[in-house]
Amino acid sequence: MSVTLHGLATALPAHELPQDLVRRNAERILGPRYPQFERLAASFAQSGIARRWSVAPFEWFDEPHGWADRNAVYLEGGEKMFRDAATGALDRAGWRADEVDTIVTVSTTGIATPSFEARAAAAMGFRGDVTRVPIFGLGCAGGTAGLGIAADLARARPGSKVLLVVVEACTPSFRADRLQKADIIATVLFGDGAAAACLSCDAEGGSGPVAIGPAHQHMWPDTLRIMGWEVDDEGLGVVFDRAIPGFATEHFAEAVDGALAAAGLRRADIDRFVCHPGGAKVVTAIESALSLAEGTLDAERAVLRDCGNMSAPTALFVLERVLASGATGRMLACALGPGFTAAFVVLDVAA
Repeated sequence: MSVTLHGLATALPAHELPQDLVRRNAERILGPRYPQFERLAASFAQSGIARRWSVAPFEWFDEPHGWADRNAVYLEGGEKMFRDAATGALDRAGWRADEVDTIVTVSTTGIATPSFEARAAAAMGFRGDVTRVPIFGLGCAGGTAGLGIAADLARARPGSKVLLVVVEACTPSFRADRLQKADIIATVLFGDGAAAACLSCDAEGGSGPVAIGPAHQHMWPDTLRIMGWEVDDEGLGVVFDRAIPGFATEHFAEAVDGALAAAGLRRADIDRFVCHPGGAKVVTAIESALSLAEGTLDAERAVLRDCGNMSAPTALFVLERVLASGATGRMLACALGPGFTAAFVVLDVAA
Protein backbone atom coordinates (compact mmCIF):
# COMPACT_ATOMS: atom_id res chain seq x y z
CA MET A 1 0.00 0.00 0.00
CA SER A 2 1.44 3.35 -1.06
CA VAL A 3 2.15 5.99 1.58
CA THR A 4 2.11 9.66 0.64
CA LEU A 5 4.27 12.43 2.09
CA HIS A 6 1.81 15.26 2.72
CA GLY A 7 4.12 17.79 4.34
CA LEU A 8 7.80 18.11 5.22
CA ALA A 9 9.33 20.89 7.32
CA THR A 10 12.55 21.63 9.17
CA ALA A 11 13.44 23.83 12.12
CA LEU A 12 16.60 25.30 13.63
CA PRO A 13 17.21 26.74 17.12
CA ALA A 14 17.87 30.41 17.76
CA HIS A 15 21.64 30.56 18.23
CA GLU A 16 23.84 30.69 15.13
CA LEU A 17 27.40 29.36 15.50
CA PRO A 18 29.64 30.56 12.66
CA GLN A 19 32.40 28.02 12.10
CA ASP A 20 35.25 30.50 12.42
CA LEU A 21 33.92 31.65 15.80
CA VAL A 22 33.46 28.02 16.93
CA ARG A 23 37.09 27.37 16.04
CA ARG A 24 38.33 30.37 18.02
CA ASN A 25 36.26 29.40 21.05
CA ALA A 26 37.39 25.77 20.81
CA GLU A 27 40.99 26.90 20.61
CA ARG A 28 40.51 29.07 23.69
CA ILE A 29 38.77 26.34 25.72
CA LEU A 30 40.48 23.19 24.45
CA GLY A 31 43.80 24.41 23.10
CA PRO A 32 45.60 24.82 26.43
CA ARG A 33 44.41 21.40 27.62
CA TYR A 34 44.72 19.30 24.48
CA PRO A 35 48.27 18.99 23.03
CA GLN A 36 47.05 17.80 19.63
CA PHE A 37 44.53 20.61 19.16
CA GLU A 38 46.58 22.61 16.63
CA ARG A 39 47.08 19.53 14.46
CA LEU A 40 43.36 18.81 14.50
CA ALA A 41 42.30 22.47 14.13
CA ALA A 42 42.64 22.25 10.35
CA SER A 43 39.50 20.09 10.43
CA PHE A 44 37.40 23.21 11.05
CA ALA A 45 38.41 24.67 7.68
CA GLN A 46 38.25 21.32 5.89
CA SER A 47 34.80 20.36 7.20
CA GLY A 48 32.78 22.16 4.52
CA ILE A 49 30.75 23.78 7.32
CA ALA A 50 30.19 27.52 7.35
CA ARG A 51 27.84 27.67 10.33
CA ARG A 52 25.67 25.64 12.66
CA TRP A 53 22.85 26.32 15.08
CA SER A 54 22.58 25.59 18.79
CA VAL A 55 19.93 25.46 21.51
CA ALA A 56 22.49 27.17 23.78
CA PRO A 57 24.24 30.54 23.30
CA PHE A 58 28.02 30.74 22.91
CA GLU A 59 28.60 31.80 26.50
CA TRP A 60 26.93 28.60 27.80
CA PHE A 61 29.92 26.59 26.57
CA ASP A 62 32.39 28.62 28.65
CA GLU A 63 31.32 26.92 31.89
CA PRO A 64 31.48 23.25 32.92
CA HIS A 65 28.18 21.38 32.89
CA GLY A 66 27.00 18.04 34.21
CA TRP A 67 24.12 15.78 33.28
CA ALA A 68 21.38 17.95 34.77
CA ASP A 69 22.47 21.16 33.02
CA ARG A 70 23.03 19.47 29.67
CA ASN A 71 19.72 17.63 29.70
CA ALA A 72 17.77 20.70 30.79
CA VAL A 73 19.07 22.59 27.74
CA TYR A 74 18.27 19.58 25.54
CA LEU A 75 14.70 19.42 26.88
CA GLU A 76 13.95 23.12 26.55
CA GLY A 77 15.51 23.55 23.11
CA GLY A 78 14.28 20.20 21.84
CA GLU A 79 10.67 20.87 22.73
CA LYS A 80 10.79 24.24 20.96
CA MET A 81 12.24 22.63 17.83
CA PHE A 82 9.65 19.83 18.04
CA ARG A 83 6.81 22.37 18.02
CA ASP A 84 8.34 24.44 15.21
CA ALA A 85 9.03 21.48 12.92
CA ALA A 86 5.71 19.75 13.64
CA THR A 87 3.71 22.94 13.10
CA GLY A 88 5.49 23.53 9.78
CA ALA A 89 4.79 20.02 8.52
CA LEU A 90 1.13 20.14 9.63
CA ASP A 91 0.64 23.50 7.93
CA ARG A 92 2.12 22.21 4.67
CA ALA A 93 -0.07 19.11 4.83
CA GLY A 94 -3.18 21.13 5.64
CA TRP A 95 -3.73 19.01 8.76
CA ARG A 96 -4.80 20.04 12.25
CA ALA A 97 -2.87 18.64 15.19
CA ASP A 98 -6.01 16.97 16.55
CA GLU A 99 -6.32 14.98 13.31
CA VAL A 100 -3.02 13.16 13.94
CA ASP A 101 -3.51 9.52 14.97
CA THR A 102 0.12 8.46 15.52
CA ILE A 103 3.23 10.45 16.45
CA VAL A 104 6.68 8.95 15.91
CA THR A 105 9.34 10.95 17.80
CA VAL A 106 13.00 10.22 17.10
CA SER A 107 15.76 11.60 19.35
CA THR A 108 19.05 10.27 20.73
CA THR A 109 20.89 13.32 22.13
CA GLY A 110 19.27 13.47 25.56
CA ILE A 111 16.72 11.85 27.85
CA ALA A 112 13.12 13.03 27.61
CA THR A 113 10.67 11.10 29.75
CA PRO A 114 7.87 11.99 29.12
CA SER A 115 9.02 12.28 25.51
CA PHE A 116 8.70 15.41 23.38
CA GLU A 117 5.29 14.66 21.86
CA ALA A 118 3.81 14.44 25.37
CA ARG A 119 5.60 17.59 26.53
CA ALA A 120 4.32 19.50 23.49
CA ALA A 121 0.83 17.96 23.43
CA ALA A 122 -1.05 20.78 25.15
CA ALA A 123 0.60 23.53 23.10
CA MET A 124 0.17 21.59 19.84
CA GLY A 125 -3.39 20.39 20.48
CA PHE A 126 -2.84 16.65 20.00
CA ARG A 127 -5.71 14.35 20.99
CA GLY A 128 -5.56 12.45 24.25
CA ASP A 129 -5.87 9.12 22.44
CA VAL A 130 -3.03 9.74 19.96
CA THR A 131 -0.63 6.79 19.68
CA ARG A 132 2.89 7.77 20.81
CA VAL A 133 5.97 6.00 19.42
CA PRO A 134 9.20 7.51 20.85
CA ILE A 135 12.41 6.05 19.37
CA PHE A 136 15.86 6.35 20.96
CA GLY A 137 19.31 5.13 19.92
CA LEU A 138 19.36 5.38 16.12
CA GLY A 139 21.66 8.42 16.04
CA CYS A 140 22.41 9.77 12.57
CA ALA A 141 20.34 6.99 10.97
CA GLY A 142 17.23 8.08 12.89
CA GLY A 143 15.69 10.41 10.32
CA THR A 144 15.77 7.88 7.51
CA ALA A 145 14.89 4.90 9.71
CA GLY A 146 12.14 6.95 11.36
CA LEU A 147 10.64 7.81 7.97
CA GLY A 148 10.48 4.12 7.13
CA ILE A 149 8.96 3.22 10.50
CA ALA A 150 6.37 6.00 10.24
CA ALA A 151 5.42 4.83 6.74
CA ASP A 152 5.03 1.25 7.97
CA LEU A 153 2.71 2.47 10.74
CA ALA A 154 0.63 4.39 8.18
CA ARG A 155 0.32 1.22 6.08
CA ALA A 156 -0.68 -0.78 9.14
CA ARG A 157 -3.61 1.57 9.80
CA PRO A 158 -5.04 2.67 6.44
CA GLY A 159 -6.80 6.00 6.77
CA SER A 160 -4.76 7.10 9.77
CA LYS A 161 -2.57 10.20 9.86
CA VAL A 162 1.02 9.77 11.07
CA LEU A 163 3.31 12.59 12.18
CA LEU A 164 7.06 11.94 12.29
CA VAL A 165 9.19 14.41 14.29
CA VAL A 166 12.98 14.04 14.47
CA VAL A 167 14.72 16.23 17.07
CA GLU A 168 18.40 16.39 18.00
CA ALA A 169 20.34 18.81 20.20
CA CYS A 170 23.95 17.68 19.82
CA THR A 171 25.70 20.81 21.06
CA PRO A 172 24.89 20.47 24.80
CA SER A 173 27.14 17.38 24.76
CA PHE A 174 30.25 19.47 24.01
CA ARG A 175 32.96 18.09 26.27
CA ALA A 176 36.04 19.96 27.47
CA ASP A 177 36.97 17.37 30.08
CA ARG A 178 37.61 14.10 28.20
CA LEU A 179 40.31 15.43 25.83
CA GLN A 180 39.68 12.78 23.18
CA LYS A 181 40.05 13.26 19.45
CA ALA A 182 36.39 12.33 18.96
CA ASP A 183 35.37 15.34 21.05
CA ILE A 184 37.35 17.69 18.79
CA ILE A 185 35.74 16.20 15.67
CA ALA A 186 32.31 16.46 17.28
CA THR A 187 33.01 20.14 17.97
CA VAL A 188 33.92 20.56 14.31
CA LEU A 189 30.82 18.84 12.92
CA PHE A 190 27.71 18.81 15.06
CA GLY A 191 24.80 21.21 15.35
CA ASP A 192 21.14 21.10 16.40
CA GLY A 193 17.96 20.84 14.36
CA ALA A 194 14.60 19.16 13.83
CA ALA A 195 12.48 17.92 10.96
CA ALA A 196 8.91 16.67 10.68
CA ALA A 197 6.83 14.84 8.08
CA CYS A 198 3.12 14.06 7.68
CA LEU A 199 2.30 10.66 6.18
CA SER A 200 -0.82 8.71 5.30
CA CYS A 201 -2.15 6.24 2.75
CA ASP A 202 -4.38 8.97 1.31
CA ALA A 203 -2.93 9.90 -2.08
CA GLU A 204 -4.64 13.30 -2.10
CA GLY A 205 -2.86 16.44 -1.00
CA GLY A 206 0.69 15.17 -1.07
CA SER A 207 3.94 17.09 -1.52
CA GLY A 208 4.73 16.55 -5.14
CA PRO A 209 3.30 13.98 -4.60
CA VAL A 210 6.01 11.93 -2.93
CA ALA A 211 5.28 8.24 -2.40
CA ILE A 212 7.14 6.49 0.43
CA GLY A 213 8.16 3.01 -0.68
CA PRO A 214 9.91 0.09 1.04
CA ALA A 215 12.31 0.69 3.92
CA HIS A 216 15.33 -1.43 4.80
CA GLN A 217 18.05 -1.55 7.44
CA HIS A 218 21.43 -3.27 7.43
CA MET A 219 23.56 -3.79 10.57
CA TRP A 220 27.19 -4.89 10.35
CA PRO A 221 28.56 -7.29 12.99
CA ASP A 222 31.33 -6.31 15.40
CA THR A 223 30.96 -2.57 14.72
CA LEU A 224 29.55 -1.23 17.99
CA ARG A 225 32.58 1.01 18.57
CA ILE A 226 32.28 2.90 15.29
CA MET A 227 29.61 5.36 16.46
CA GLY A 228 27.52 6.00 19.55
CA TRP A 229 27.60 7.44 23.06
CA GLU A 230 29.67 6.73 26.14
CA VAL A 231 27.85 7.66 29.35
CA ASP A 232 29.61 9.01 32.44
CA ASP A 233 28.86 11.33 35.34
CA GLU A 234 29.35 14.46 33.21
CA GLY A 235 27.01 13.50 30.37
CA LEU A 236 27.16 11.88 26.96
CA GLY A 237 30.55 11.43 25.28
CA VAL A 238 30.62 10.88 21.54
CA VAL A 239 32.04 7.71 19.97
CA PHE A 240 33.03 8.73 16.46
CA ASP A 241 35.61 6.49 14.80
CA ARG A 242 38.03 7.92 12.23
CA ALA A 243 37.37 4.80 10.12
CA ILE A 244 33.84 5.88 9.11
CA PRO A 245 34.74 7.31 5.66
CA GLY A 246 36.88 4.28 4.85
CA PHE A 247 34.18 1.94 6.10
CA ALA A 248 31.61 3.67 3.88
CA THR A 249 33.89 3.44 0.85
CA GLU A 250 34.40 -0.29 1.41
CA HIS A 251 30.98 -1.46 2.59
CA PHE A 252 28.24 1.06 1.72
CA ALA A 253 27.59 -0.06 -1.87
CA GLU A 254 26.90 -3.63 -0.81
CA ALA A 255 24.35 -2.43 1.75
CA VAL A 256 22.70 -0.19 -0.87
CA ASP A 257 22.47 -3.07 -3.32
CA GLY A 258 20.95 -5.27 -0.62
CA ALA A 259 18.31 -2.66 0.22
CA LEU A 260 17.44 -2.20 -3.44
CA ALA A 261 17.29 -5.94 -4.08
CA ALA A 262 14.84 -6.28 -1.18
CA ALA A 263 12.63 -3.75 -2.99
CA GLY A 264 13.06 -5.47 -6.35
CA LEU A 265 15.29 -2.68 -7.66
CA ARG A 266 18.84 -2.07 -8.87
CA ARG A 267 21.12 0.95 -8.68
CA ALA A 268 20.29 1.78 -12.29
CA ASP A 269 16.66 2.31 -11.21
CA ILE A 270 17.61 5.16 -8.85
CA ASP A 271 17.57 8.70 -10.23
CA ARG A 272 18.84 10.39 -7.05
CA PHE A 273 20.45 9.14 -3.85
CA VAL A 274 19.39 11.31 -0.89
CA CYS A 275 22.15 10.82 1.67
CA HIS A 276 22.88 11.86 5.22
CA PRO A 277 26.05 14.02 5.01
CA GLY A 278 27.90 12.79 8.09
CA GLY A 279 30.85 14.98 7.15
CA ALA A 280 32.68 16.17 4.05
CA LYS A 281 34.80 13.01 3.91
CA VAL A 282 31.73 10.81 4.33
CA VAL A 283 29.95 12.52 1.43
CA THR A 284 32.99 11.98 -0.80
CA ALA A 285 33.22 8.36 0.37
CA ILE A 286 29.56 7.72 -0.54
CA GLU A 287 30.05 9.23 -3.99
CA SER A 288 33.06 6.98 -4.49
CA ALA A 289 31.30 3.87 -3.17
CA LEU A 290 28.30 4.38 -5.47
CA SER A 291 30.41 5.44 -8.49
CA LEU A 292 28.75 8.87 -8.55
CA ALA A 293 30.48 11.80 -10.20
CA GLU A 294 32.21 14.08 -7.72
CA GLY A 295 29.81 16.82 -6.68
CA THR A 296 26.67 14.78 -7.39
CA LEU A 297 25.55 15.04 -3.77
CA ASP A 298 25.22 18.81 -3.93
CA ALA A 299 22.23 19.16 -1.62
CA GLU A 300 24.09 17.11 0.98
CA ARG A 301 27.06 19.46 0.88
CA ALA A 302 24.76 22.50 1.03
CA VAL A 303 23.03 21.23 4.18
CA LEU A 304 26.38 20.41 5.75
CA ARG A 305 27.64 23.91 4.88
CA ASP A 306 24.61 25.74 6.29
CA CYS A 307 23.66 23.56 9.27
CA GLY A 308 26.46 21.08 10.02
CA ASN A 309 25.70 17.51 10.99
CA MET A 310 22.53 17.62 13.12
CA SER A 311 22.49 13.84 13.52
CA ALA A 312 19.09 12.25 12.74
CA PRO A 313 17.18 15.15 11.09
CA THR A 314 20.00 15.96 8.65
CA ALA A 315 18.83 13.47 6.01
CA LEU A 316 15.36 15.08 6.04
CA PHE A 317 16.95 18.52 5.60
CA VAL A 318 18.62 17.09 2.49
CA LEU A 319 15.34 15.63 1.24
CA GLU A 320 13.66 19.01 1.72
CA ARG A 321 16.32 20.67 -0.47
CA VAL A 322 16.17 17.97 -3.12
CA LEU A 323 12.38 18.33 -3.39
CA ALA A 324 12.62 22.14 -3.42
CA SER A 325 15.03 21.89 -6.37
CA GLY A 326 12.31 20.28 -8.45
CA ALA A 327 14.04 16.90 -8.72
CA THR A 328 11.74 14.02 -9.66
CA GLY A 329 12.00 10.29 -10.20
CA ARG A 330 12.87 7.35 -8.01
CA MET A 331 15.14 8.14 -5.06
CA LEU A 332 16.80 6.25 -2.23
CA ALA A 333 17.16 7.95 1.14
CA CYS A 334 20.28 6.68 2.92
CA ALA A 335 21.91 7.19 6.31
CA LEU A 336 24.53 5.59 8.55
CA GLY A 337 24.23 5.42 12.31
CA PRO A 338 25.14 3.56 15.51
CA GLY A 339 24.98 -0.17 15.38
CA PHE A 340 26.84 0.27 12.94
CA THR A 341 23.72 0.51 10.78
CA ALA A 342 22.60 1.72 7.38
CA ALA A 343 18.98 2.81 6.92
CA PHE A 344 17.23 3.17 3.55
CA VAL A 345 13.85 4.28 2.22
CA VAL A 346 12.70 4.20 -1.41
CA LEU A 347 10.93 7.38 -2.56
CA ASP A 348 9.02 8.04 -5.78
CA VAL A 349 8.67 11.73 -6.65
CA ALA A 350 6.17 12.51 -9.40
CA ALA A 351 6.80 15.27 -11.92
